[in-house]
Amino acid sequence: MAGFSETGPAAPLALRELLVELGDLKRVRSAGRDGSIAERLFAQGWSALTGGTPPETVALDITAKALAAARLCDLDAAFLAAAGLDDAQASNILVAGLDAVAGAVDPALRERLREDLRHPAELQAGPVPGFVGALARQPRAGVTCPGKPRILLEPPENHAEHCLVVAVYGVLLSPFYRADPTTVFLAGLAHHFHNAAMPDAGFTGEMLLGDHLWPIVARCSQWALDELDQPLRETVRSARAVLPDDATAEGRAFHAADSIDRVLQIAQHLRAASLTMDTVLGEMELVHAGPVKAFQDRVLTDMRIP
Repeated sequence: MAGFSETGPAAPLALRELLVELGDLKRVRSAGRDGSIAERLFAQGWSALTGGTPPETVALDITAKALAAARLCDLDAAFLAAAGLDDAQASNILVAGLDAVAGAVDPALRERLREDLRHPAELQAGPVPGFVGALARQPRAGVTCPGKPRILLEPPENHAEHCLVVAVYGVLLSPFYRADPTTVFLAGLAHHFHNAAMPDAGFTGEMLLGDHLWPIVARCSQWALDELDQPLRETVRSARAVLPDDATAEGRAFHAADSIDRVLQIAQHLRAASLTMDTVLGEMELVHAGPVKAFQDRVLTDMRIP
Protein backbone atom coordinates (compact mmCIF):
# COMPACT_ATOMS: atom_id res chain seq x y z
CA MET A 1 0.00 0.00 0.00
CA ALA A 2 1.65 3.21 -1.18
CA GLY A 3 2.06 5.97 1.39
CA PHE A 4 0.59 9.45 1.39
CA SER A 5 2.41 12.23 -0.46
CA GLU A 6 1.36 15.76 -1.38
CA THR A 7 1.33 14.84 -5.07
CA GLY A 8 0.06 11.26 -4.88
CA PRO A 9 -3.28 9.72 -3.84
CA ALA A 10 -4.84 11.25 -0.73
CA ALA A 11 -6.25 7.91 0.46
CA PRO A 12 -5.65 4.16 -0.11
CA LEU A 13 -8.33 2.96 -2.54
CA ALA A 14 -7.43 -0.68 -1.80
CA LEU A 15 -9.09 -0.37 1.63
CA ARG A 16 -12.41 0.88 0.31
CA GLU A 17 -14.34 -2.40 0.28
CA LEU A 18 -13.14 -3.31 3.76
CA LEU A 19 -14.22 0.06 5.13
CA VAL A 20 -17.66 -0.36 3.56
CA GLU A 21 -18.01 -3.74 5.25
CA LEU A 22 -16.83 -2.52 8.65
CA GLY A 23 -19.41 0.26 8.55
CA ASP A 24 -22.11 -2.39 8.76
CA LEU A 25 -21.04 -3.12 12.35
CA LYS A 26 -23.30 -0.17 13.20
CA ARG A 27 -26.25 -2.24 12.00
CA VAL A 28 -25.54 -5.76 13.29
CA ARG A 29 -27.40 -6.76 16.47
CA SER A 30 -27.99 -10.05 18.27
CA ALA A 31 -30.48 -11.43 20.78
CA GLY A 32 -29.39 -10.99 24.38
CA ARG A 33 -26.97 -8.17 23.56
CA ASP A 34 -27.87 -4.52 23.81
CA GLY A 35 -26.97 -2.28 20.88
CA SER A 36 -25.04 -2.85 17.69
CA ILE A 37 -21.59 -4.44 17.57
CA ALA A 38 -20.07 -0.98 17.00
CA GLU A 39 -21.88 0.44 20.03
CA ARG A 40 -20.70 -2.42 22.24
CA LEU A 41 -17.08 -2.20 21.04
CA PHE A 42 -17.17 1.54 21.81
CA ALA A 43 -18.21 0.81 25.40
CA GLN A 44 -15.69 -2.01 25.70
CA GLY A 45 -12.88 0.23 24.49
CA TRP A 46 -13.65 2.96 27.01
CA SER A 47 -14.01 0.44 29.84
CA ALA A 48 -10.59 -0.98 29.02
CA LEU A 49 -9.07 2.51 28.93
CA THR A 50 -10.54 3.56 32.29
CA GLY A 51 -9.39 0.22 33.71
CA GLY A 52 -5.80 1.12 32.93
CA THR A 53 -5.19 -0.98 29.83
CA PRO A 54 -2.53 0.73 27.68
CA PRO A 55 -4.19 2.67 24.82
CA GLU A 56 -2.07 0.91 22.19
CA THR A 57 -3.34 -2.45 23.45
CA VAL A 58 -6.93 -1.23 23.36
CA ALA A 59 -6.56 0.16 19.83
CA LEU A 60 -5.21 -3.13 18.45
CA ASP A 61 -7.67 -5.30 20.38
CA ILE A 62 -10.79 -3.39 19.37
CA THR A 63 -9.64 -3.11 15.75
CA ALA A 64 -8.91 -6.85 15.57
CA LYS A 65 -12.33 -7.67 17.00
CA ALA A 66 -14.01 -5.33 14.53
CA LEU A 67 -12.26 -6.99 11.58
CA ALA A 68 -13.21 -10.48 12.75
CA ALA A 69 -16.81 -9.33 13.27
CA ALA A 70 -17.06 -7.99 9.71
CA ARG A 71 -17.90 -11.53 8.58
CA LEU A 72 -18.48 -13.43 11.84
CA CYS A 73 -20.77 -10.79 13.40
CA ASP A 74 -21.43 -11.84 17.02
CA LEU A 75 -19.80 -15.24 16.63
CA ASP A 76 -17.09 -13.80 18.88
CA ALA A 77 -14.72 -15.26 21.45
CA ALA A 78 -17.34 -15.20 24.22
CA PHE A 79 -19.93 -17.05 22.14
CA LEU A 80 -17.44 -19.59 20.77
CA ALA A 81 -16.26 -20.39 24.31
CA ALA A 82 -19.85 -20.75 25.51
CA ALA A 83 -20.53 -23.08 22.57
CA GLY A 84 -17.79 -25.43 23.75
CA LEU A 85 -14.74 -24.45 21.67
CA ASP A 86 -11.36 -24.27 23.33
CA ASP A 87 -9.11 -21.19 23.04
CA ALA A 88 -7.15 -22.52 20.05
CA GLN A 89 -10.28 -23.49 18.11
CA ALA A 90 -11.92 -20.14 18.80
CA SER A 91 -8.84 -18.12 17.85
CA ASN A 92 -8.49 -20.05 14.58
CA ILE A 93 -12.05 -19.10 13.64
CA LEU A 94 -11.54 -15.46 14.61
CA VAL A 95 -8.30 -15.24 12.61
CA ALA A 96 -10.07 -16.82 9.63
CA GLY A 97 -12.72 -14.11 9.93
CA LEU A 98 -10.08 -11.40 9.93
CA ASP A 99 -8.21 -12.98 7.02
CA ALA A 100 -11.42 -13.08 4.99
CA VAL A 101 -11.52 -9.28 4.84
CA ALA A 102 -8.02 -8.00 5.63
CA GLY A 103 -6.13 -8.69 2.43
CA ALA A 104 -5.61 -4.98 1.71
CA VAL A 105 -4.51 -4.06 5.26
CA ASP A 106 -0.86 -3.05 5.72
CA PRO A 107 0.99 -6.40 6.18
CA ALA A 108 2.76 -5.45 9.41
CA LEU A 109 -0.44 -4.13 10.96
CA ARG A 110 -2.39 -7.14 9.73
CA GLU A 111 0.03 -9.50 11.45
CA ARG A 112 -0.21 -7.55 14.73
CA LEU A 113 -4.01 -7.81 14.54
CA ARG A 114 -3.84 -11.53 13.79
CA GLU A 115 -1.53 -12.03 16.75
CA ASP A 116 -3.99 -10.17 18.97
CA LEU A 117 -6.70 -12.67 18.03
CA ARG A 118 -4.36 -15.62 18.53
CA HIS A 119 -3.21 -14.36 21.94
CA PRO A 120 -5.75 -11.76 23.08
CA ALA A 121 -4.58 -9.14 25.53
CA GLU A 122 -6.06 -9.11 29.02
CA LEU A 123 -8.21 -5.99 28.98
CA GLN A 124 -8.64 -4.52 32.45
CA ALA A 125 -12.30 -3.53 32.73
CA GLY A 126 -12.94 -0.21 34.40
CA PRO A 127 -16.07 1.88 34.87
CA VAL A 128 -17.87 2.90 31.69
CA PRO A 129 -17.97 6.72 31.62
CA GLY A 130 -21.38 8.36 31.48
CA PHE A 131 -20.62 9.93 28.11
CA VAL A 132 -20.52 6.45 26.53
CA GLY A 133 -24.21 5.81 27.15
CA ALA A 134 -25.09 9.40 26.28
CA LEU A 135 -23.36 9.14 22.89
CA ALA A 136 -25.12 5.82 22.25
CA ARG A 137 -28.47 7.52 22.87
CA GLN A 138 -27.62 10.56 20.74
CA PRO A 139 -28.73 10.14 17.09
CA ARG A 140 -26.69 11.71 14.30
CA ALA A 141 -28.33 14.56 12.43
CA GLY A 142 -28.63 13.08 8.94
CA VAL A 143 -27.83 15.18 5.87
CA THR A 144 -28.03 18.89 6.59
CA CYS A 145 -27.08 22.05 4.71
CA PRO A 146 -27.67 25.65 5.80
CA GLY A 147 -30.78 27.10 4.17
CA LYS A 148 -32.22 23.71 3.22
CA PRO A 149 -34.48 21.16 4.96
CA ARG A 150 -32.61 18.22 6.44
CA ILE A 151 -32.72 14.75 4.87
CA LEU A 152 -33.40 12.13 7.52
CA LEU A 153 -32.44 8.53 6.84
CA GLU A 154 -33.95 5.90 9.12
CA PRO A 155 -32.79 4.27 11.23
CA PRO A 156 -30.13 6.83 12.19
CA GLU A 157 -26.73 5.81 13.48
CA ASN A 158 -25.76 7.06 16.90
CA HIS A 159 -22.63 8.91 17.94
CA ALA A 160 -21.07 5.95 19.75
CA GLU A 161 -21.30 3.88 16.56
CA HIS A 162 -19.84 6.64 14.42
CA CYS A 163 -16.95 7.24 16.83
CA LEU A 164 -16.08 3.54 17.04
CA VAL A 165 -16.04 3.07 13.27
CA VAL A 166 -13.95 6.23 12.75
CA ALA A 167 -11.48 4.98 15.39
CA VAL A 168 -11.13 1.58 13.68
CA TYR A 169 -10.86 3.17 10.24
CA GLY A 170 -8.18 5.44 11.67
CA VAL A 171 -6.05 2.50 12.80
CA LEU A 172 -6.33 0.83 9.39
CA LEU A 173 -5.52 4.05 7.52
CA SER A 174 -2.61 5.06 9.76
CA PRO A 175 0.13 3.15 7.90
CA PHE A 176 -0.76 4.96 4.67
CA TYR A 177 -0.32 8.36 6.36
CA ARG A 178 2.61 7.16 8.52
CA ALA A 179 0.57 8.16 11.55
CA ASP A 180 0.60 6.80 15.08
CA PRO A 181 -2.44 4.47 15.14
CA THR A 182 -3.00 4.79 18.88
CA THR A 183 -3.32 8.58 18.70
CA VAL A 184 -5.69 8.33 15.75
CA PHE A 185 -7.75 5.65 17.52
CA LEU A 186 -8.16 7.81 20.64
CA ALA A 187 -8.97 10.88 18.56
CA GLY A 188 -11.68 8.90 16.77
CA LEU A 189 -13.18 7.55 20.00
CA ALA A 190 -13.25 11.03 21.53
CA HIS A 191 -14.00 13.37 18.64
CA HIS A 192 -17.71 13.78 19.41
CA PHE A 193 -17.38 14.27 23.16
CA HIS A 194 -19.50 17.39 22.90
CA ASN A 195 -22.47 15.43 21.57
CA ALA A 196 -22.80 13.53 24.83
CA ALA A 197 -24.56 16.68 26.06
CA MET A 198 -25.22 18.62 22.85
CA PRO A 199 -28.05 17.43 20.57
CA ASP A 200 -26.92 17.04 16.97
CA ALA A 201 -28.58 19.62 14.71
CA GLY A 202 -25.95 19.07 12.01
CA PHE A 203 -24.14 21.66 9.92
CA THR A 204 -27.33 23.72 9.69
CA GLY A 205 -27.79 24.05 13.43
CA GLU A 206 -24.13 24.71 14.04
CA MET A 207 -24.12 27.61 11.61
CA LEU A 208 -27.18 29.09 13.28
CA LEU A 209 -25.35 29.11 16.61
CA GLY A 210 -22.88 31.56 15.06
CA ASP A 211 -20.18 32.78 17.43
CA HIS A 212 -21.65 30.68 20.23
CA LEU A 213 -20.80 27.39 18.48
CA TRP A 214 -17.21 26.80 19.51
CA PRO A 215 -17.58 27.95 23.15
CA ILE A 216 -20.52 25.56 23.52
CA VAL A 217 -18.60 22.70 21.87
CA ALA A 218 -15.59 23.35 24.12
CA ARG A 219 -17.73 23.46 27.26
CA CYS A 220 -19.60 20.26 26.42
CA SER A 221 -16.36 18.49 25.45
CA GLN A 222 -14.80 19.45 28.76
CA TRP A 223 -17.73 17.91 30.63
CA ALA A 224 -16.89 14.56 28.99
CA LEU A 225 -13.15 14.93 29.58
CA ASP A 226 -13.81 15.66 33.24
CA GLU A 227 -15.28 12.17 33.61
CA LEU A 228 -11.83 10.68 32.98
CA ASP A 229 -9.18 10.41 35.68
CA GLN A 230 -5.57 11.32 35.11
CA PRO A 231 -3.41 10.30 33.34
CA LEU A 232 -6.03 9.05 30.85
CA ARG A 233 -7.67 12.48 30.70
CA GLU A 234 -4.46 14.10 29.53
CA THR A 235 -3.73 11.28 27.08
CA VAL A 236 -7.15 11.73 25.48
CA ARG A 237 -6.84 15.52 25.51
CA SER A 238 -3.50 15.21 23.72
CA ALA A 239 -4.97 12.87 21.08
CA ARG A 240 -7.83 15.31 20.48
CA ALA A 241 -5.27 17.99 19.63
CA VAL A 242 -5.08 16.49 16.10
CA LEU A 243 -8.78 17.20 15.45
CA PRO A 244 -8.71 20.83 14.23
CA ASP A 245 -6.73 20.35 11.01
CA ASP A 246 -4.76 18.06 8.69
CA ALA A 247 -1.34 19.54 9.50
CA THR A 248 -0.13 16.27 11.05
CA ALA A 249 -0.07 12.68 9.84
CA GLU A 250 -2.47 11.81 12.67
CA GLY A 251 -4.79 14.64 11.68
CA ARG A 252 -4.84 13.42 8.08
CA ALA A 253 -5.58 9.84 9.14
CA PHE A 254 -8.37 10.99 11.44
CA HIS A 255 -10.02 13.33 8.93
CA ALA A 256 -9.79 10.68 6.21
CA ALA A 257 -11.51 8.18 8.52
CA ASP A 258 -14.17 10.67 9.59
CA SER A 259 -15.09 11.83 6.09
CA ILE A 260 -15.09 8.29 4.69
CA ASP A 261 -17.44 7.08 7.39
CA ARG A 262 -19.81 10.03 7.08
CA VAL A 263 -20.23 9.48 3.34
CA LEU A 264 -20.28 5.67 3.43
CA GLN A 265 -23.08 5.88 6.00
CA ILE A 266 -25.23 7.64 3.40
CA ALA A 267 -24.02 5.29 0.65
CA GLN A 268 -25.31 2.34 2.71
CA HIS A 269 -28.83 3.75 2.62
CA LEU A 270 -28.59 4.33 -1.13
CA ARG A 271 -27.19 0.85 -1.70
CA ALA A 272 -30.06 -0.76 0.21
CA ALA A 273 -32.62 1.33 -1.69
CA SER A 274 -31.22 0.23 -5.08
CA LEU A 275 -30.89 -3.48 -4.25
CA THR A 276 -32.36 -5.79 -6.91
CA MET A 277 -33.60 -9.38 -6.85
CA ASP A 278 -30.97 -10.24 -9.45
CA THR A 279 -28.35 -9.39 -6.86
CA VAL A 280 -30.15 -11.13 -3.99
CA LEU A 281 -30.99 -14.37 -5.77
CA GLY A 282 -28.14 -14.44 -8.28
CA GLU A 283 -24.99 -12.89 -6.94
CA MET A 284 -25.78 -13.39 -3.23
CA GLU A 285 -27.50 -16.80 -3.60
CA LEU A 286 -30.24 -16.13 -1.05
CA VAL A 287 -31.66 -19.54 -1.91
CA HIS A 288 -28.36 -21.33 -1.79
CA ALA A 289 -27.11 -24.74 -2.84
CA GLY A 290 -28.38 -27.67 -0.78
CA PRO A 291 -30.54 -30.77 -0.91
CA VAL A 292 -33.80 -28.82 -1.32
CA LYS A 293 -32.66 -26.02 -3.65
CA ALA A 294 -34.33 -27.50 -6.76
CA PHE A 295 -37.65 -27.70 -4.91
CA GLN A 296 -37.26 -24.18 -3.52
CA ASP A 297 -36.55 -22.81 -7.01
CA ARG A 298 -39.74 -24.48 -8.32
CA VAL A 299 -41.74 -22.99 -5.44
CA LEU A 300 -40.47 -19.49 -6.19
CA THR A 301 -41.11 -19.91 -9.92
CA ASP A 302 -44.68 -21.13 -9.42
CA MET A 303 -45.37 -18.35 -6.90
CA ARG A 304 -43.93 -15.85 -9.40
CA ILE A 305 -41.35 -14.64 -6.88
CA PRO A 306 -39.64 -12.49 -7.79
